[in-house]
Amino acid sequence: MRPTEKRDRTEWEGIPGRNAINIIARDMRVISPSLPRVYPFVVERGEGVHLFDVDGNRFLDFAAGAGVMNLGYQNPEVTRAASEQIRRLIHSGSSNFYAELPVRFAEKLTELTGYEQVLFTNSGSEALEAAAKLAMWYARKRRLISFYKCIHRGRMLDLPSTTREIATGGEEVPGIEISRSHYAYCYRCPLKREYPECEIECLNEVENLLADPEIGNNVAGIMVEPIQYESGCIVPPDEFHRGLRRICDEHEILLIADELVTGAYRTGPFLGMESFNTRAEITAMAGSIGGGLPLGATLSHTSIMNLPPGTHTGTAGGNLVALAAGLAGIEEMKRQDIGKSASKLGAAIVRRLREMQEDYPPIGDVRGRGLMIGVEIINPNRSPAPLLRDAIIEEAFEAGLILLPAGDSTITITPPLTITEEEAETGLNILENAIQRLKR
Repeated sequence: MRPTEKRDRTEWEGIPGRNAINIIARDMRVISPSLPRVYPFVVERGEGVHLFDVDGNRFLDFAAGAGVMNLGYQNPEVTRAASEQIRRLIHSGSSNFYAELPVRFAEKLTELTGYEQVLFTNSGSEALEAAAKLAMWYARKRRLISFYKCIHRGRMLDLPSTTREIATGGEEVPGIEISRSHYAYCYRCPLKREYPECEIECLNEVENLLADPEIGNNVAGIMVEPIQYESGCIVPPDEFHRGLRRICDEHEILLIADELVTGAYRTGPFLGMESFNTRAEITAMAGSIGGGLPLGATLSHTSIMNLPPGTHTGTAGGNLVALAAGLAGIEEMKRQDIGKSASKLGAAIVRRLREMQEDYPPIGDVRGRGLMIGVEIINPNRSPAPLLRDAIIEEAFEAGLILLPAGDSTITITPPLTITEEEAETGLNILENAIQRLKR
């Protein structure tokens, strides 16, 4: 299932599709090897909760394009809105001119979230960068506290400082600085404590950072994911986010929510932070709000969203086609009350997985909110088992199920929110069979 070590070879073990083999060989010649392909799946089209490869094989999708395709593939309302906008106007430059479509979408987002203003961007990375700039500009400080293994690693926020300069208080200063703390990963607590006896000791790390004058006096805010996605769908106790809210209030700093994956009903409510009864001053969204097209959004209140003109712009940010698709998608999700069904089905999937956990020792932990679920695979000594995790994913792939890995040894389950109970059961049966065949 893996490509041979030499990239000029084109043989893939166990994959019979000639079309797929040919495209993979061409890909290896011209596409950067930095992309972490999981297995040799060459997609051609999608329909509902299924994907089809270039050799005509159908796969049930438990990944939704890394949690992006909340309405599944080729949703009629989304494709109709995008097609109509393409015929009308593809791009005009929202940084330079006005248009009604960005206003309509921003009005919808403010209605659903309670925020007052929106900045549209071209991606989640840009939405996070805008959120960081916004916090720095508002607080006139240039440091953020973030968390180890967060999804915003590898972006601007992972750099100790950047070459980009941001105007702060009328003075040009180097870019953002980051201090890191541990996230509440209770299954593998980095502090070697046990929940709930620990009383969320990881919050003390945040307090200690703020108590250090060299750090605390220059902190604009705390940026956090409601659920850490790329680390393995890590769901913290409710007290963790409530504790961060308390700390921000006490120190008069901003709480910034990275909702790139958790937003748009993925965890049940429209915003993932609502699952924890917590609210941030600034929220970054992307992925599913564009209906599958590149779109990001930074949301906040008028008192905070006061970046001067030209401080954060982008040529393609708020593209009209992406806005049309995204607005249609958001309205369709609301019409279907999709968050309610995601919560109900997600709870049922977690119950089924925990039943499987009793029969299969390699399942170390099952965690999730809504349809954002992680299954951590372990060795007999409870250590992470990435090789076994990968083998399970590949076995499931050969049986027609798309899964993605995350963290050290977690399988993520983030299907389109439109998936039915029957389809979910089919996928879980494939996953169970894969684990059964590979269990030690």
